[in-house]
Amino acid sequence: MTKPLGIILAGGRAIRMGGGDKGLKRVGGVPLLDRVIERLTPQVSQLALNANGDPSRFDAYGLPVLPDSMPDHPGPLAGVLAGMDWAAEQGFDAIVTAAADTPFFPADLVVQLQAAAGPSGLALAASRQPDGRVMRQPTFGLWPVALRDDLRAALQGGLRKIVIWTDGHQAGQAAFDVEGFDPFFNVNTPEDIDEAEKLLRI
Repeated sequence: MTKPLGIILAGGRAIRMGGGDKGLKRVGGVPLLDRVIERLTPQVSQLALNANGDPSRFDAYGLPVLPDSMPDHPGPLAGVLAGMDWAAEQGFDAIVTAAADTPFFPADLVVQLQAAAGPSGLALAASRQPDGRVMRQPTFGLWPVALRDDLRAALQGGLRKIVIWTDGHQAGQAAFDVEGFDPFFNVNTPEDIDEAEKLLRI
């Protein structure tokens, strides 16, 4: 199966950590974004970042930086749309998204999303807790480019919540078991950085 394009959603403003790019915050002396790139690169054909503002702050990565095409930064779905539009220009059928603040996501994320894809080719990741609860992880998904105009119309109509749109398209679900810690643990606060440092040592 063809590897999709990878889009790292790096638009978070790290308000709870004093501002700036969350992906550039360091864990174990290494920016979160570096860890996400290292994990996603083997799983995809090419990589790009979705981020707004001055793209030069990411120059060291040598990756395309895709700003939101929708005004007023309407959230992660705008980043998904930017990625889908870019993939269409490159001649790809799908993208996979990953969040820039989530350094431990599964190394088999893409193949599991592809295996779980619903009838439209859409799938979201989820983590299955030891007690059986399943928590959706909507910033980690497989998104068919064919749905980009539908997504654009939904955003223009005011839709912001990812799962409302994905549920409407019968998205499949790739659930990953939580063993020790949730692989979709994300860094939002200084305390989360401390926790991530501990997880690196596991």
